[in-house]
Amino acid sequence: MSQQDITDELVFFVNGRKVREQNADPEVMLLPYLRKTLRLTGTKYGCGGGGCGACTVMISKYNAQEKKILHFSVNACLTPVCMLHGAAVTTVEGIGSTRTSIHPVQERIAKAHGSQCGFCTPGMVMSMYTLLRNNPTPSTAQLQQCLAGTKSYLSPYL
Repeated sequence: MSQQDITDELVFFVNGRKVREQNADPEVMLLPYLRKTLRLTGTKYGCGGGGCGACTVMISKYNAQEKKILHFSVNACLTPVCMLHGAAVTTVEGIGSTRTSIHPVQERIAKAHGSQCGFCTPGMVMSMYTLLRNNPTPSTAQLQQCLAGTKSYLSPYL
């Protein structure tokens, strides 16, 4: 890597929009960045410790070894923004809205009364959305595992 390639600019995408941050603070997590900086409030703050999954979003990143884009559900409350260089973040606002049209996962949850107060619903939607991006025909066991506590994980690829 030459001296010219080194930069203090963080570049990633959120819901298809390019985001550039100069000298990003390495202590800033994705959740407050989404909610306060980008004003995307669909991703919720629940426990703040990765246990509830209310803050689940999908991260997509190109894997050069596998020559494909890999999708991961992550807890935005535990994901440092600085990990996202070159990645794409999809939030619940990025897959559908009542103004345009809702995603089939959102529609099915609504039609089947799959939500109580709705606070955790965006995280459940994003967990299922990520599963379906990776596997369009999941088994019942995979669906149950996906929604087990709506927990997600940080990918070793990020």
